[in-house]
Amino acid sequence: MKKFCFVAFTLLFVFIQFSTKADDNKIASKLIQGKWVNRSGGYIPNPTGNSTNRVERYKTFTFEADNSFVLDSAKQTYTGTWRLEETKNKEVKIHLHFNPKVITHLHKNTDPNAISYHYVTNNETVNLNDRILHIDNDGLLKDDCGFEYKNYSSALAGVMNFWEFSGFENATLGHIIMIIVGLLFIFLAVKYDYEPLLLIPIGIGILIGNIPMFQSQDFNLKLGIYEPGSVLNYLYSGVVQGWYPPLIFLGIGAMTDFSSLISKPRLMLLGAAAQVGIFATFLGALYLGFAPPEAGAIGIIGGADGPTAIFLSSKLANGINVMANGETVKNLIGPIAIAAYSYMALVPVIQPPIIKLLTTKKERLIKMKPPRAVSKLEKMMFPIIALLITGYIAPTSLPLLGMLFFGNFLKECGRTKRLANAASNSIIDIVTIMLGLTVGASTQADVFLTPDSILIFILGAVSFMVATAGGVIFAKIMNWFSSKDNPVNPMIGAAGVSAVPDSARVVQNLGLAADPSNHLLMHAMAPNVAGVIGSAVGAGILLSFLM
Repeated sequence: MKKFCFVAFTLLFVFIQFSTKADDNKIASKLIQGKWVNRSGGYIPNPTGNSTNRVERYKTFTFEADNSFVLDSAKQTYTGTWRLEETKNKEVKIHLHFNPKVITHLHKNTDPNAISYHYVTNNETVNLNDRILHIDNDGLLKDDCGFEYKNYSSALAGVMNFWEFSGFENATLGHIIMIIVGLLFIFLAVKYDYEPLLLIPIGIGILIGNIPMFQSQDFNLKLGIYEPGSVLNYLYSGVVQGWYPPLIFLGIGAMTDFSSLISKPRLMLLGAAAQVGIFATFLGALYLGFAPPEAGAIGIIGGADGPTAIFLSSKLANGINVMANGETVKNLIGPIAIAAYSYMALVPVIQPPIIKLLTTKKERLIKMKPPRAVSKLEKMMFPIIALLITGYIAPTSLPLLGMLFFGNFLKECGRTKRLANAASNSIIDIVTIMLGLTVGASTQADVFLTPDSILIFILGAVSFMVATAGGVIFAKIMNWFSSKDNPVNPMIGAAGVSAVPDSARVVQNLGLAADPSNHLLMHAMAPNVAGVIGSAVGAGILLSFLM
């Protein structure tokens, strides 16, 4: 009897052990099939973690037969080992032990003297706590934190990963709004011929910059314009470091004829008067709470000079400089550039009502004395003398004015036609493409759509209108003090803004509308080119005060 009981007990023990082993094998077999996927929120959609937004991301467990596992959590990969553990109540638990993980944290480069703006990195070794999982009756893998993981085939998990990287998954209302804005820019350029050389590259750039893409903390996909190492980021360095605007000024100088200004130097005062919009808007931005460097960058929109606005904002409102109070200035390059170029393109819409409001019909009929002929020597001497004078007044404007007068001298000296042609054609065309494309792409919705951007557009509109009005009013004053045989048509004061040659064309069209024989284009070009110089000098003065 004892022998029978012993045999029976032994068989029962073997049966229980075999059943338990079979259960373990069944769980292990299920565990290593396919991938276990969870989707949960709380993730920061920004490589540097500089965002208040939180989004959902996939976490994926992959278990291997050799008792190793891989956890992909928002593109951070963790590894470790797993084992099955039976509890006292016969429940099988999956015990996870994580290997140490070295995470490279990405931080924005805030060094204003940096040659490149790659991320500043630091490494942290993360030791995750052991974790207990179990598979419930519904076939879901659950952990102690309450997260549930569902089993999918490797192919289907791959499709889910593809979807997570697609633009459809990452699209927001902000992206849709900016894409509509980009299409509007393209429409205005094609349909109404509003600065097509600028608005088409900017419009396409807005579309490119607002294709939604996957972003996650400490993960650099190297696609977006703000992600170091991407093609767009390399091209954008010409905006951030401010070397596109001087190249634009080189081309402008090679295309500009200063004869009208040389023949009537007093009209340079109109170019200076129109810069009142810059300083008025600077004060307005201060009143609205912008820091002085930011206000200075916003104020330059009143000059209606896109390259100058980009140059100054890259120096004062670049998101890198640290102010005396320890705070970092905001990155306002994108909103300022878009506002400046938008109002440049809308010159034919904005300026005529202001000009008509501030001038009488009699004043619009005034015919000005034809400009005198300018000698070749005068044309050659002007850029040299102007370079020295403006350079001594505002040395910080030399990157712009130095290139402007250099390009003009190439044109006027007669010995460097090839260089002048290159500057006025190939160079400026290439830089315009790069500048417009990257400025447009910088309007990435999560960076661009802020209350500050709205304020900047409002201030920019006011700035441009004040600049136009300032030029017209000063021209009226000049006319009152001018002799009867040498009057000044007040409308040419509106050309004192830097929108070359659009402002001069507006004045020409209004003059012809009042009197078909009244041609004001050459007269208006004098304050127009003076405005280019004036806005650059104004930028230099602001830079000297606010750096």
